[in-house]
Amino acid sequence: MSVIAANDFDRTIGSGIVPLSTNKPSSYHVPGLFVSDHEAVVPLDWRSVDIHDTAQVKRAIDRSHVTIFYREVCLPQNEHKDMPLLIFLQGGPGGKSPRPLNPSSDGWIAHAIKYFRVILPDQRGTGRSSAVDGRVITRIGHDGFDGLTGPKAQAAYLHRFFADSIIRDFEWIRLTAFHGKKWVTEGQSYGGFLTLTYLSLFPEALIASFTTGGIPAVPANPHELYAHTMTKVRMKVQQYYERYPQDAARLARIADQLSQGDVRLPNGDSFSIARLQSLGSGFGMKPGFERVHWLLDDAFNADGSLSTAFLSGVLASTSSYGDELYWTLQEGIYEDGGDSGTCQPCDWAAESEIARHGGLFSPDHRPLMLTGEMARHWMFEEDSSLKPFAAAEDILMSDTSWGKLYDIKQLRANTVPLQAAVYQEDMYVPSELSLRTLSSIGNAHAWVTNSFQHDGVHGDFVWQHLYDLASARGDLASIGL
Repeated sequence: MSVIAANDFDRTIGSGIVPLSTNKPSSYHVPGLFVSDHEAVVPLDWRSVDIHDTAQVKRAIDRSHVTIFYREVCLPQNEHKDMPLLIFLQGGPGGKSPRPLNPSSDGWIAHAIKYFRVILPDQRGTGRSSAVDGRVITRIGHDGFDGLTGPKAQAAYLHRFFADSIIRDFEWIRLTAFHGKKWVTEGQSYGGFLTLTYLSLFPEALIASFTTGGIPAVPANPHELYAHTMTKVRMKVQQYYERYPQDAARLARIADQLSQGDVRLPNGDSFSIARLQSLGSGFGMKPGFERVHWLLDDAFNADGSLSTAFLSGVLASTSSYGDELYWTLQEGIYEDGGDSGTCQPCDWAAESEIARHGGLFSPDHRPLMLTGEMARHWMFEEDSSLKPFAAAEDILMSDTSWGKLYDIKQLRANTVPLQAAVYQEDMYVPSELSLRTLSSIGNAHAWVTNSFQHDGVHGDFVWQHLYDLASARGDLASIGL
């Protein structure tokens, strides 16, 4: 395998063509951290491109490209030290990396920077990495993509923003900007899905991998996923009503008002009962129950109408401005085309599971049933930030052509140490599916706990515990840790 230095690649591009780096890195300090910002140019379409063939990558970039932003953070005293590298694979989908306020603002970072230079990339389509919003997807429909126009062009374009492309972006950055130096990965939530894709495609790039609440079912199947998460959602909603029984009457009263007329949120979006029910999507995080409880606390004005504060809070909790890919790509992350490039369609799997439970999710059911992390039709009809994606979303939901995410044979033969935190009561990534998958991956280790919710890594314990487990086994000995 040839390793390509960033400046060598720039020279191969030639004058007038987009270089690997679009600007000079900027460096600065935030309290307790040295920070360096970088950008790289990668092919929009990695299909049929050998990542180790510089000429092929150059031609693909010439055809169409996106910019990938990534940030390096370390302790100020380690600015000039040759530290081991750890790349953070952000959750989502469609999530940008954290913007740390200080070492402790995202708990795991304070621990990781004791041992590593931490790389925080924005996945393609998010943050500063050629972000995709309603304006961009509308332009794609108008200008066309891949020989298509309209919603078909938009859907084809969105296909380029899944794990098979994301991991190639990161591997290209490793080969060029970091001169092929191996690194450790930390995958939170969807970042765990990305981890298994990385282990499938480029295991030689990795020293070890950590995942936190992010081991998917392999083989992938969105319908199986939602059948399992539905049980967890019902359990969480029951726990919520047990903790705050007075909220059952409040939610019922709000739902009754919504059923009587056209209620609008401050930006003009329709406020439906389905949108109200979606407030349960945060119940897998701490303090999800409390966020909803206090939102409902001042829901009503003195005359019984819904308060502006409440309506503004609902808008903030249920709109997708700046995070449009989260719901647009939500079910597609469970689609793996394998070697054939085809699989069964998503077909609105979450909606199908809700329908299977009949009247439980009816607007008239009392207590009102809330929903979890589920992409639904109403989102693309009511949420103004998602409306431009509606037609493309229908195509994605019926599509049977998908990229290859996981190499099951490679995962079985895996030798890269994988240390996973599995949350027993995880509402988004069912623990039973995670443990099933881990049992078929070589050199995989599970730490199972019910002491944390899905966002446990953002606290002060989880990441350090995973590190200690891996270090005690000697998984990091090759880098002196």
